Amino acid sequence: MLIDVTGLPPERVVFAASPLTELGHALHVLAQPKHHPGLHGWVTATAAGLKPDLADRLCDADFLWTTGISDIFDAFAALPDTGGRPGATLKDDLDLLDRLDDEQYVSAALELACSNYYAPNSDSPLRDPVARDRALERAAARGPRQLQFAHRMLSDPQDVRAWLRRLFEDCEEAFFGDVWRRVGFQLATDIRHKNELLRHKGLRGALAEVSPAVTLEEEAASTRIRVDKLSSGRTTALDPAVAPGITLLPSAFGWPHLLVLAAPGWRPVIHYPIDSPEAAGPASLELIERRLEALAHPMRLRMCRWLARSACTTGELAAEHNISAPEASRHIKVLKKAGLITTRRRGRYVLHQLDLTVVARLGSDFLEGVLR
Repeated sequence: MLIDVTGLPPERVVFAASPLTELGHALHVLAQPKHHPGLHGWVTATAAGLKPDLADRLCDADFLWTTGISDIFDAFAALPDTGGRPGATLKDDLDLLDRLDDEQYVSAALELACSNYYAPNSDSPLRDPVARDRALERAAARGPRQLQFAHRMLSDPQDVRAWLRRLFEDCEEAFFGDVWRRVGFQLATDIRHKNELLRHKGLRGALAEVSPAVTLEEEAASTRIRVDKLSSGRTTALDPAVAPGITLLPSAFGWPHLLVLAAPGWRPVIHYPIDSPEAAGPASLELIERRLEALAHPMRLRMCRWLARSACTTGELAAEHNISAPEASRHIKVLKKAGLITTRRRGRYVLHQLDLTVVARLGSDFLEGVLR
């Protein structure tokens, strides 16, 4: 992922904490505890304390945070007058979210698993029947709950927006208020440290302590931030339609994820974790050799990125990687033979997913790489 920062003044680089974004990460941890082995205790205690009604509502909307963190959690990045800064409280962040128009909101909400508004010249599913049908088809592959929710969002976005705001407010009352009081101090400490580095060592020095995967590349006529991920893309921190600059958000719940918001018309945002647990223990040499051989092909490695975040159909993998369905099927067979993926049927759809428990035995470097 490349972010053009050529000529960007230091004051346009913002380190900040976002309550809404951190809530998104916390919800992701609850939905995908295997991604976050160091937080199993918190997951168990929090899930046990949820009232059945709240737990059920979280299941209805979990596609917003299961595969990744939806861009709606970074609503400030779409609003030019925020200066690239999120709200100080969850209420402030939710007020910013309410300011997105319906097309921004729905396109961002459905992007993770139902559409792709990152693609050039993509149309809003609220206006374009083809984009709407594609979003519903992809939602159907995720199950009846997501399909029903996608129908609701496309037919009555205002009702769903109000429903989601109440859901996030109820999360704050149930568990996130306590979480934010606890982690807010950690995030503020990290932000002060990064700002000191930015003042004294410049952007390169600050990025060096964000993550080894985030680097500054300087050439004669351009400067860009490179985020080493298995996905590719590019954006600019110089878009005059948005507040020029880049925002970096620390997260206490983020590891092993390093996320980049690079949506057209939105300010670039990097989510980075402030804590990294120790590496997992290695597997046997024979097992490592067999499984790494399956992962030696670059296409299969890229597929693992998608399969690590969510179960995918063969057709989805083929479409996302611009290959034919038979070719995608051949790669899936290799991964399955190596015991790296699991397969289950949901109605007429066959879903494949990376077995994170097995992958963890290959070592934390690989696990962090595919989940980054």
